[in-house]
Amino acid sequence: MTLNRPYRSFLVALAATLSLVGSPAWADAAKEKELLAVLKSDAPAGEKAITCKKLAIYGSGESVAELAKLLTNPELSSWARIALEAIPGPEADAALRKASETLEGRLLIGMINSIGVRRDSSSVEVLTARLHDKDRDVAAAAAVALGRIGNDSAVKALRTALASAGPETRSAMAEGCVLAAERLNASGKSVEAVAIYDEVRKAEVSKPRLIEATRGAILARKSEGLPLLIELFRSQDKDLFRLGLTVAREFPGTEIDKALAGELLQTTPERGALIVTTMADRPETVDSLAILAAAGSGKKPVRLAALSALSRIGNESAFDILLQGATDADADIAAAAKTTLAELPGQKIDSKIATLLPDAKGKTYSLLIELVGMRRIDATPALLKALTNTDKAVRRSALVALGETVDLQGLAVLITQVNAAKDADDAAVAQAALRAASVRMPDREACAGELATALPKASTESKTVLLEILSEVGGEKALKTVGAAAKSNDPVQQDVGSRVLGKWSSVDAAPVLLDLAKTGPAVQYRVRALRGYIGLARKFAMPEQDRVEMCQKAMNSATQVAEQKLVLDVLRIHPSLPGLKMAAAAVKNPELKDDATLVATTIAKKLGDKPEVKDVLSKAGIENK
Repeated sequence: MTLNRPYRSFLVALAATLSLVGSPAWADAAKEKELLAVLKSDAPAGEKAITCKKLAIYGSGESVAELAKLLTNPELSSWARIALEAIPGPEADAALRKASETLEGRLLIGMINSIGVRRDSSSVEVLTARLHDKDRDVAAAAAVALGRIGNDSAVKALRTALASAGPETRSAMAEGCVLAAERLNASGKSVEAVAIYDEVRKAEVSKPRLIEATRGAILARKSEGLPLLIELFRSQDKDLFRLGLTVAREFPGTEIDKALAGELLQTTPERGALIVTTMADRPETVDSLAILAAAGSGKKPVRLAALSALSRIGNESAFDILLQGATDADADIAAAAKTTLAELPGQKIDSKIATLLPDAKGKTYSLLIELVGMRRIDATPALLKALTNTDKAVRRSALVALGETVDLQGLAVLITQVNAAKDADDAAVAQAALRAASVRMPDREACAGELATALPKASTESKTVLLEILSEVGGEKALKTVGAAAKSNDPVQQDVGSRVLGKWSSVDAAPVLLDLAKTGPAVQYRVRALRGYIGLARKFAMPEQDRVEMCQKAMNSATQVAEQKLVLDVLRIHPSLPGLKMAAAAVKNPELKDDATLVATTIAKKLGDKPEVKDVLSKAGIENK
């Protein structure tokens, strides 16, 4: 059996955590004794594997001897190592070290990996000898383990091996050196770390090792690593250039920000765009003036990146450049600038837009109106003025903005616009604005009241819109208004009302639909209402008895077999004992017998072989297959 590295790491971390939290010594000892008994028994390998995993938590030095016996077992070796990696004390180190002296191949590699996990400094001599093993994978594992240990002896062995290694193992030695250098740098020995990183960089190693060593060499040098970092930005190698972008995000100080701004002026547009993004990822020290300049002019890729970056690091000082960009002839530039203007936080931005709007003209006027809506700025008087503009595009932008900004009192303006629309396009924009405003109102009952008040005087087309919006607003007032419309003498309101009631967003519409199904003014709308009522029973969560009660009322009100079959289908989808009884009763109806029998047997299967289920089927004469 094998275990992947993340899971192994999890178990080791869990064991360490539990060792800190602790448990009564007698409890751990008892549990350990119980687990060791399993290892000593003839239990199957799978059971012993799980036992090893548990010993990673409960094991102590007392378990090492039994676990060590499993290290030569191809099936259980990795499981035993899981426990040994977690058990504290020199006994576990010694067991792993001893096993590594006699094993070969994958088992040996596993042992070396575990020694590295434990950072056993007493194994340096053994691992050093393995650096020259004929098995390349063994040599590579030894190098990584030495790198994890990272003491003076391990470092000396790795540096010597790197200098003399052939092409086939050099990169493995380099990996160990990099790991050792990371430990040195983390412990404050940056000078020693730099020396090792540089040795790896000068050796002919694989690209991944070169990248790791270069990153380490720059960061270990701290501010003195800046020239080496700049070299990466000027490298023709794309991987090294990307490394520069990554390291720049980690690099300390402010000098790198100035350097990035300088590189921006001399690199290609494509690379410049990536550099701008990197600059913005350093918000605390970013050279915002350089990004502002890039946003205002220059090659398109750089401008687009800078305009986008300003949404993260910009402030009101970017407003003029963004406003200029948002009216640019290039559609991509204009869109990027407008998006950033919409996203840029700050009340000062809102104030600038509101201040400029009354006297703005041309493209800027339309843009500012759009921004009022996108940022939801309170500028209703200026938007109302825009509704009288001779430019159709301006009027429509104002309507959209009003839909995003007006309060409850402003709904009347949008209702008027819906009624006064001059053409189909204007009407569609006004309707969408009214809908947007209505559904975001915090007091939906008050909103529904405004819409209901406007309904009697609205045009035929507007009545349709108002009723549809009322259904989206929802609530008691909206339901009452739509229900009344569905029962009115107006065929249009009957049609729309019965239709939107059937799509109501809650089961609250059920009584209204049932009443309409019984007393509605036209047959077709009564049928529609009943189907809507059945639909509510089908799609909303409710106690099973309530659902069956709705179904029974629908069955009693149905005048067509088709609706009765829809009721049976609801019972099938939501199986319950009361539903089974209702389906069984429907078997007596010759027109429903086949469907009701099928539904009853389906429900019975879902409910299981219960006495009460059998009793219902038996009384109905239905065979329980």
